[in-house]
Amino acid sequence: MNTVPAFSLKDVSGKERQFVAQKQSLVCFIKEDCPTCREVMPLLSEIEKLLNDRLEIHIIGQTKEGNVLLEEEFSPSFSIVDDSDLKVSFETDIETVPTMIWSDGSNKQKEVVGFDRNEWKSLVDEIADANSVSSEVINWASLPKWRPGCGSLSVDPFHAERLKAESENSPIRARRIEIGIQDDEFEFMFDQGFSDGLPVIPPTAERVVRMLEGTSRDPQEVVAVMPPNMGEVTVEKVAINCVLAGCKPEYLPVVIAAVEAIATDDYNIHGVMATTMGASPVIVVNGPIRKKIGMNMGIGALGQGNRANSTIGRAVRLVVRNVGGAIPGGTERSTFGNPMKFTMCFAEWEERSNWDPLHVERGFRQQDSVVTVFTMCSGPVLTIDESSLTGDPLAGTIAQCVQTVLAPKAYGVTDCLLVVSPEHVDTFSRDDYQKTDIRNRIQSITQKTYREMIVDDISGMGLKPEIAAQMDEAALNKTVKKFNSDSDIHIVVAGSEAGKFSACFHGWLTGPKGSISVSRKIDER
Repeated sequence: MNTVPAFSLKDVSGKERQFVAQKQSLVCFIKEDCPTCREVMPLLSEIEKLLNDRLEIHIIGQTKEGNVLLEEEFSPSFSIVDDSDLKVSFETDIETVPTMIWSDGSNKQKEVVGFDRNEWKSLVDEIADANSVSSEVINWASLPKWRPGCGSLSVDPFHAERLKAESENSPIRARRIEIGIQDDEFEFMFDQGFSDGLPVIPPTAERVVRMLEGTSRDPQEVVAVMPPNMGEVTVEKVAINCVLAGCKPEYLPVVIAAVEAIATDDYNIHGVMATTMGASPVIVVNGPIRKKIGMNMGIGALGQGNRANSTIGRAVRLVVRNVGGAIPGGTERSTFGNPMKFTMCFAEWEERSNWDPLHVERGFRQQDSVVTVFTMCSGPVLTIDESSLTGDPLAGTIAQCVQTVLAPKAYGVTDCLLVVSPEHVDTFSRDDYQKTDIRNRIQSITQKTYREMIVDDISGMGLKPEIAAQMDEAALNKTVKKFNSDSDIHIVVAGSEAGKFSACFHGWLTGPKGSISVSRKIDER
């Protein structure tokens, strides 16, 4: 049952007409281009003549021009009031016209929707009885038994988003910025610093409302506090940045989960942005949502061309920029910058291997949708091996490439993200090679003694000679692994069916003094 709110609307002549819920009233919503509305116009005049001195009658039209046309054509006994801004129709939740609602003055309301002769007669009879008049003067037999109603303009997508955004119950709380008519809105957003350097989509209230349809979470729910400015990130603010980035509403839950992940102390987004090493978030998505929103996990998965991949990663970075305040030259101090700072997001091709996918390795269920955020300084660096027929030599090739992460003599300080292509997966599968085998092989091949890590005339990066001079022979001959833990070698599957390549992202500082990768289950409500 719809409830008519108090309103004040003008009729065609400009006279103010008011509806007060405490007064007995009859309200009918119509529009000129609805055949059924036109058919009931004479009936509404009869009802008005029958009840006019007993209660207030308001016939609400949804277009100003249409109201004039209806009055000119039918010369009704009533004046049609103008709801061309559709606010009363929207607040009454009118989906179909005609809709007639009787308010008995005691906050009880009854309605009929569309036109069913029996339903209209029953309501008019009840109103007449309540007002001690007879409805027999109305020739009901001359009317059709039934006619379909038409869609209310207030539910038309062209209007509905604007109405929701402007209503008293609007989910939008962000400050509205007015732009002069002479201003270019895209240039304005560049000037305001909202952009990452590429054009962004204006986050109008209508677009933000549309974006919020991607989740049932409260728009004002604080999902994170984002360093370095410690700005409160609400669902609404995430939605705004999703609009800026070009996301679809169905991407919103993924972006929210990624934002929650990078705002954790473990991830340390402040350090990630402040380091001169150009570290940047790399986002991997697992679970059913990959296919639901059309993410790319196959050919070109790490590159351009897929809207979900591109805009999810971009939206996360814009949240960090616009809410967290991480702006190049300010808190963000990267020496060179990094293309991944625009976006780097892809999905794992879970079905293309017999390995546990990333999110299962990290303790989630296969059916969970999960986002994992890594901190990487460079990549993807291509690893080429078109010759190996078994697991050991292929893993050996990958290990030699991985040894260069940060620097050939930089050990025990970082992690890496290895993306294995389907053709390389097939090679490993023939040997029943598992992820653990790849990790062991990498650690075995890349290990060095401290003696081998001493700085020399070939490499200025490594163990300083003055420190080595204080070490005894046993210490110098001790073996050091490239990665402190096998778990610092993250492995996922993605890429085209064609190409015997894998790719490696090089990490930053791993652990409490740097960044720890974080996974979050995606809330798909």
